[in-house]
Amino acid sequence: MMSNNNIKEIIRQYAVRFNQEIDRFFPFPEGPEKRVTEAMYYSLTRGGKRLRPFLVYETAHLFGIDFSSSLNVAMSLEMLHTYSLIHDDLPAMDDDDIRRGFPTCHKQFDEATAIIAGDGLLTYAFEIMSRPSTCNDAATRCRLIEMLANAAGAFNGMVSGQMLDLIASAYNYQQEDEEDIIKHIEEMKTGRLLRYAVESGAVLGGASDEELKRLVRYSRKIGIAFQIADDILDMTGDERKMGKTLHKDEAQNKLTFVRLYGLDSAQQIARNMIQSACEDIDIFGSGADNLKNLAFYIIERDH
Repeated sequence: MMSNNNIKEIIRQYAVRFNQEIDRFFPFPEGPEKRVTEAMYYSLTRGGKRLRPFLVYETAHLFGIDFSSSLNVAMSLEMLHTYSLIHDDLPAMDDDDIRRGFPTCHKQFDEATAIIAGDGLLTYAFEIMSRPSTCNDAATRCRLIEMLANAAGAFNGMVSGQMLDLIASAYNYQQEDEEDIIKHIEEMKTGRLLRYAVESGAVLGGASDEELKRLVRYSRKIGIAFQIADDILDMTGDERKMGKTLHKDEAQNKLTFVRLYGLDSAQQIARNMIQSACEDIDIFGSGADNLKNLAFYIIERDH
């Protein structure tokens, strides 16, 4: 297994390559309506580790799919993720002024523009997914689109998770119920798009049912570990490195893994999840080394 620094550099190199492609997806209108496109572009290009696109790429790469052939799926996913961040930062939601060290969209522009920019990125993600350049096979494209809509949606996806996260702090649950609630929030809000990143790469590559099952298990476990790491960083992180306001979970009475289990136990759960996730993808041999190292990076990161 390589060092944390090496996987950080591999992710950084992917992010540089990914970021260089963004301009191709943004033909700005000539009229004043271009303000919304500018807001979309602004939010998409204000940093970010590009972990979800990297997961798409690395999973697809297991099956011989190259960077260019996975780019549309990766770009669509990052646009959809960015829309969720724009809306999450709004005053009616988490009410954040800073994201990745920059003013949030509603602070840089205004609240109405931020709402529309989020809508624009969500819509554009599906336009890109529908293009033949995403995948030559129309049936595969339709499957990928359906999967993304399901992952992002209100029935068992990210929107459900955001709703539950928003209202959960208003209720007093019994401890045994809190565990179910926090896991359900994580599965839908954070974990669902991480799962889609892995699933979509596998579908692009024509994975077998067993390979897909293993990769989904991997994605679920790194999703839980990712959320635990976020909860820990909100308590113990460096605000300058994080590029956002910290200690908000406690201030907003949010249900978190740290609140439920305590810091030490939450860290151990995350480590156990990562170890198990790596075992799930042993069947791919050395080809999965980057996915394994990414899993450890998730719980060792400082931002």
